[in-house]
Amino acid sequence: MRIRIEGSDLPGSSCGPGSDAPKGHRNSHVAVQGRKRDDLLNLVPADADTACWTLDCTATATPNGVDCRGPHISGPPGGRFVYLSWGTVDGAQRFTMFRRAKLLLEAVPPAVLGRACDLGVLVGRLGLTDAKGKPLCASVRPPAIEWSAAAA
Repeated sequence: MRIRIEGSDLPGSSCGPGSDAPKGHRNSHVAVQGRKRDDLLNLVPADADTACWTLDCTATATPNGVDCRGPHISGPPGGRFVYLSWGTVDGAQRFTMFRRAKLLLEAVPPAVLGRACDLGVLVGRLGLTDAKGKPLCASVRPPAIEWSAAAA
């Protein structure tokens, strides 16, 4: 199975001043993070129209439901998630993370996950800007993300 994350409404390349960056963040990007912080999949500028990531996933039936594992899926069984990491990119192309969003796979409705296992793709659609106009962060579950199944 695969997991496809489709992001829209990106916040823009600059994030205003705040407690984490008194001068703000410039040249912001977002990527799916692997189990290691520097393992980033498809770094996308935060001023892009959309962002899309496709992750490899092994879905295994367990007594407690379906367990999803893969190189870009973190957390223990029953608490799996996908990280979207926000950071700045400097002139040397170094990424420095300043916040993350945690897409909780435990929040995928079981019927949707079952159908995704049958069809081949679990799709998560979400806006990537929070209510304050900043990059989306913290734990993300419906209705902030819409999960559906699609054919591979």
